[in-house]
Amino acid sequence: MNILIAPNAFKNSLGAAEAAEAIREGLMESKLQCKCYCFPVGDGGDGTAELILHHCNGVTLQAEVNDPLGRKINSSFGLIDNDKTAVIEMSNASGLRLLQANELNPLHANSYGTGELIKHALEKGVSKIILCIGGSATVDGGVGILQALGFRFFNKKGEELKIIPESLVELDRIEFSETDKRIMLCKIVVLCDVENVLLGKEGAAYVFGPQKGADPAAIIKLEAALTKLRDVVFRQSGKDMALIKQGGAAGGTAASLAVLLNAELVNGIEHFLSITGFDDFLKKATIVITGEGCIDMQTLQGKGPYGVARRAKKKGLRVIGLAGEISLASRTSLQQYFDVLLSINHETIELSEALKQTRQNLKQTATIIGKELALQIS
Repeated sequence: MNILIAPNAFKNSLGAAEAAEAIREGLMESKLQCKCYCFPVGDGGDGTAELILHHCNGVTLQAEVNDPLGRKINSSFGLIDNDKTAVIEMSNASGLRLLQANELNPLHANSYGTGELIKHALEKGVSKIILCIGGSATVDGGVGILQALGFRFFNKKGEELKIIPESLVELDRIEFSETDKRIMLCKIVVLCDVENVLLGKEGAAYVFGPQKGADPAAIIKLEAALTKLRDVVFRQSGKDMALIKQGGAAGGTAASLAVLLNAELVNGIEHFLSITGFDDFLKKATIVITGEGCIDMQTLQGKGPYGVARRAKKKGLRVIGLAGEISLASRTSLQQYFDVLLSINHETIELSEALKQTRQNLKQTATIIGKELALQIS
């Protein structure tokens, strides 16, 4: 029996690679006669770039950039495809994990540091950039990135906007003349793990603002800022950022990069699986185990386990899905992709405690799975 172990990260608890190893260890403890292949996956969320570099034998380079609040930090990006393609993790420069809880302020947090990582990549002569945008601390519509690349944003008085995104409500025009010409010659692929649009109740401010520290008053201000950005961009380019599916990803970063940098927005997990050679591992497998923190209807909108399961089912393989939480209301829809869905939490405890026990619970659940599989083939 060849078991392909391909989990996503368990958010706020365990990275994808650690989750895969915990599952492997549990299967080994079960004494099941099998070979295990670990293939941790990412769907554009925090940690995806590191996994791409691992699977594609990339190299990692260090770079100094600004964090979301403008403080200098040491960051990194990677190169693959014989150094022709850069892989950039937005959260390495503009991520929530770079801020303390009391520092969260999406009215002031910006994506400038991610733009600096892009410039560092351009200095290496890349012709393509893969940008993984999950885990950002920003709802600035990608304006910080654009500023780092030479775009300039002015109010009606001709003054350049300073506090981004709060001051975007004053935006009157965007100046393109100083834009780094190299970026317009570079293919940009943005990995998205959500389908939200830029504006409205399902948009960047209302859905992602609270996760990044925005209270109800701040959400209204962020929505107004993104609306003004959309209006000015539409007036100057004739392109409507608000109509772009996935445009709300990373606080509207996806929408602005699509319109102003001609970036291609892609389903994160599908692109990840394609470029990392996942199908070659599927050919070896007789069963697939995947998972993440929560499996529900949102999983079917393009999250990691869905991408893994969809490809596995096309090959006629059985799929086991593991999660800390599984939506009972979504089971019927999920069952066309997952043969078995198991919660790794074996007792009712507080979420904070459950997160601490993720590794242990994954290992324990995998041991149970191994014993059950052993019984089936004995």
